Amino acid sequence: MKYMLMIYSSRESWAGLSTEQRDGIGRAHAELYQELSEQGLLVSAGGLADPITSKTVTVRAGATLTTDGPYAEAKEHLAGYYVVECSLDQAIGYAARMPDAEYVAVEVRPVMGLSGLEM
Repeated sequence: MKYMLMIYSSRESWAGLSTEQRDGIGRAHAELYQELSEQGLLVSAGGLADPITSKTVTVRAGATLTTDGPYAEAKEHLAGYYVVECSLDQAIGYAARMPDAEYVAVEVRPVMGLSGLEM
């Protein structure tokens, strides 16, 4: 089964970290990325730019509308993700190893195929 490990953050939580803590987060992610790659469990991973850089797209009455920024005003935002192919217990274990889990949250969610019938 594939799982998305979604890393949440906030400006406040990131601003509250020391340079040493930020560097440690980067090193921990590099190590985890390498381990998951070597084990053949990593499907995809990436960090996301600040939500202020996003565009929200809607279609109403056939017209495409775009607005700047995120759709919802929220304190926390999706900052990055990993997609892994493993058991749920393994996915939870990897999420717990992410340094972000100590400061904010990491959500583990099954990835469904286009049919959506896996659940």
